[in-house]
Amino acid sequence: MPGAGARLKKSIYSMHPSIAMEEASIANLPKKTGKSLEQWLALIKKSGPPTMKERREWLKSEHGMTTNYAWFVAERAEGKGSFADNYDPESYVEAIFDGPKGVFRPIYHAILDYGFKLGKDVKVCPCQTMIPFYRKHVFAQVKVPNRSRIDLGFALKDTPVKGHLIDTGGFAKKDRITHRIEIASLTDFDDEAKKWMTKAYEMDA
Repeated sequence: MPGAGARLKKSIYSMHPSIAMEEASIANLPKKTGKSLEQWLALIKKSGPPTMKERREWLKSEHGMTTNYAWFVAERAEGKGSFADNYDPESYVEAIFDGPKGVFRPIYHAILDYGFKLGKDVKVCPCQTMIPFYRKHVFAQVKVPNRSRIDLGFALKDTPVKGHLIDTGGFAKKDRITHRIEIASLTDFDDEAKKWMTKAYEMDA
């Protein structure tokens, strides 16, 4: 989306992968369905059912759309904007470290700097509640669950727990983030924490 791209040109952050997926969906609509998004929205406005649920079923049954495309087009017809239109990573980060949690900013910046130094292929794509680090997939993430600590999570698959590493239960649940380290002060982002962050980055090669 041009608006989001222009907004992020001078940012240290990257657009969230879901934006690229959304852009690909729009670009592929004519090839997959025979009409552009604008044409589908005009058709729905002219002759489509009144509710979003009915529109999804109508797009699938009458026009042969797959479920994913039907949901996507029906949502846009409902007036729901693009994720890219509202994506503002700096604001998300500001909100995460707002108020008393602001004491964790120096720790976050140390983690951020270290993450970028791991490789030129590292991208950081903040969300409203967490800050994920990507290589090919999410390999680490920062969350601030309360006023006492940062949770630095890692995608380490079935790596045995040792040292300060905590099992999140993510591997059993097939989540990307499987382990975490609790960081309450800058000194907690130590060689051990950096080792696991490096390991998670390398495992996502």
